[in-house]
Formats: sequence, C-alpha cells, structure tokens
Amino acid sequence: MKTKILEVAFDNLLPHEAIEKAVSFLYNDTTSTIFTPNPEMVMLAQKDAEFAEVLGTADLVVPDGIGIVYASRLTDSKISRRVPGIELLEGILNKIKDTDYSVYFLGAAPGVAEDAAAKMQEKYPGLKVCGSYHGYFDDADNDHIIAEINAATADVVLVGLGFPRQERWIFQHKNLIDAKIMIGVGGSFDVLSGRLRRAPRVFQKLGLEWLYRLLRQPSRLLRQTVLLKFVILCVYKKIRGEF
Repeated sequence: MKTKILEVAFDNLLPHEAIEKAVSFLYNDTTSTIFTPNPEMVMLAQKDAEFAEVLGTADLVVPDGIGIVYASRLTDSKISRRVPGIELLEGILNKIKDTDYSVYFLGAAPGVAEDAAAKMQEKYPGLKVCGSYHGYFDDADNDHIIAEINAATADVVLVGLGFPRQERWIFQHKNLIDAKIMIGVGGSFDVLSGRLRRAPRVFQKLGLEWLYRLLRQPSRLLRQTVLLKFVILCVYKKIRGEF
C-alpha cells in the first residue's frame, strides 16, 4: 500500500516489514533502490520536478520523519510508524551478517565511512564489508568509484552523500553498478562511526529527534522553518481538497 504526501508516494510499512522488503531485493536480478524522505526532501520535490522524478523511481520509499507520519493523518491511508533510515540500514546489516552478502560504504568525510564500517562489523559479527570511499569526490571520480564497487562485488551499497546529491547519484549510476541494493543513508555514517550521538531513546519514541538535533546545533534553526512550511502546505491542500 502507498501513501502519497504532496505527490511523494511512501510505502506504508511497519519498520520490520520495510526491513524484510529491503532484504528481499537481494534475490532480484536488478539493482533496487531505497530512499528515506523526510519533510525537507518532500518540500524540495515540490519545487524540483527532477528530484521528484528521482524519488518516484525508488523501489522502496520509507518515511524518515515524524512530520510525514502526521501529514498522513490527513489522508485515507495513515502511516502508523516512521521508519528511520538509520534503523532500516542497521536492520539490513543485521539480516545479512553471517551470510555471503557484502556491503560497501560510500560517503561522509575522509575516514568516517571506514570507521562506520569497522563499528558495524563489531556490532554485527560476521558482517562482510567489501570496501569504502569518502564522499568528497566530484564527477571525474565516478568511473573509478563505480569500478571499485563492482570489483569488490558489493551486494549492498550504502550511499551517504546527503540529499539530494545521494538520491541523484544513485539514480544516475544504478544501471552501472552490479549491487542488488543501493540506499541513501544521509548522515548515518557520522552516527555509526561514533562521531555524532543519536538522540536519546525518549526523543526517538516521541518523534522529537529533530528537536534534539536543533538543541545541539542551533544553527539548524533556519532549516527547521521548512517543517513549518511543510505543515502549512499540507493543511492548505487538505482544505482545498487536494490532499
């Protein structure tokens, strides 16, 4: 079942169902893509038709943001739980540990992907990491990175380049990469590596991770105004019968 929020269609799945669907892509013959939009990404899709098209091509789209869950209550297809991208990522890693499937870490600052990979191997013994590369590259490096991923025979490629760069990169290169799964993971590597702390569980359960990040990084205040615009737009469209 799909739930459309401002023209972005989300898979209406519980977290464990999203993990199971993601892992099922490992049995396909093609490369499947996974995106985890939050309200900021949905708002960008409103004014960037190309980005909206990219999101629409994904094989799995999950709501990484409590705002998406609340907005769904204005529709006839309510989303009961958000699916944080970092939890989906770790769920996949947990499922493929002690198997022959391997994962490649692409993104973040130099050294971060490597540290994140090492931490995940400690947390999930038996996890096979086949390589990593930082996110500070330009288009001239694409061929080299793609060749390295393919030579490593990666099954899962975690792409942490931040939105919308990571979604565009996945869309543009998925047909050149032999992996079974490519997923945009945003800034997850910083958390997985231990460089950043995720919000305490109480904030997670209340859907207030955005508030925790804002309290720790007041410079994010301007970005948070997008959430207010998102709410206003959703309510406006509901009143007009367009939601």
